[in-house]
Amino acid sequence: MKLILKEDVSGLGYKDDVVEVKSGYGRNYLIPTGKAVIASPSALKVLAENLRQRAHKLAKIKADAEAQAEALKDIALTIGAKTSATGTIFGSVNAIQIAEALEKLGHNIDRKLIEIKQPVKEVGNYVALVKLHKEVAVEIPFEVVAE
Repeated sequence: MKLILKEDVSGLGYKDDVVEVKSGYGRNYLIPTGKAVIASPSALKVLAENLRQRAHKLAKIKADAEAQAEALKDIALTIGAKTSATGTIFGSVNAIQIAEALEKLGHNIDRKLIEIKQPVKEVGNYVALVKLHKEVAVEIPFEVVAE
């Protein structure tokens, strides 16, 4: 089943992408929640016209994302967490804590754009991926230290 995404869907695609999904996923989840519409010939024509009209705006958004990625490129974060005697963290470090640490440095990044590939349960060095645009992402190294 071909669908046009109306918003970004993690693991599937970005807004205005035409994707192929299984019919159950499309009919039972994506369409009822308003995340996608069926890619009929008329809907594809409307999408093409909208993309043509927004081309300059999308180029500016991408340029802004690239500028923000350039500013984030050289940042290394240190995040304090309560730990046990063995170095195991009580709880875990997540995207919210990374977003707060970036905000203290003057970079306002939405926590939904931050992805941590592995669970952070111990003291050590890790990497977070910040997806600023569908074509622009930057890796931010962070160190978890005991408080």
